[in-house]
Amino acid sequence: MVKEPKPRSWRVVTSEYLSRKPWFTVRHECIEGPDGRRVPDYYVFEYPDWVNVIAVTAEGRFVFIDQYRHGLGRTDYEIPAGVIESTDASPLAAAQRELLEETGFGGGEWRPITTLSPNPATQNNLTHSFLAVGVTRQSEQHLDETEDIGIHLLTKNEVLELLRTDRIRQALMAAPLWRCLAEELIP
Repeated sequence: MVKEPKPRSWRVVTSEYLSRKPWFTVRHECIEGPDGRRVPDYYVFEYPDWVNVIAVTAEGRFVFIDQYRHGLGRTDYEIPAGVIESTDASPLAAAQRELLEETGFGGGEWRPITTLSPNPATQNNLTHSFLAVGVTRQSEQHLDETEDIGIHLLTKNEVLELLRTDRIRQALMAAPLWRCLAEELIP
């Protein structure tokens, strides 16, 4: 068994918020390492935790979405995902809510797959990924007014094709998909 690395905490010398917006909260810090070396200009982006859902229907189809992402200026395939809201009882509850809102699918058997950090060097949040098997269509989409999301039911081979051809651009979505397929977690 691989041991955890020895903790080496750095001390925060100074900290100030530069911006506190819903999607852009950033603080500027001066930090000091255990040996006294200082990094005078370090920036941390604060985000809420996120959830991802790998949803598979009883017929073995993967529930995918597509939506425009302005950072890359393109529309890509994704798995349903979103932010954990303060009203969500747990990451699982947030994942179930996001799947239903974005796709209208729900139900099934749920289990956690992995928890990853988007970028531990500069971000303070985690992404919790879940596998939901046996989901069914339960309603229409319930999108936010700024969302424009298409729904796709894909085969396992189509998902593999998307992964192999780098057409799933979001790394935090590709990683749990690869894990599910590599470990054969999906029947």
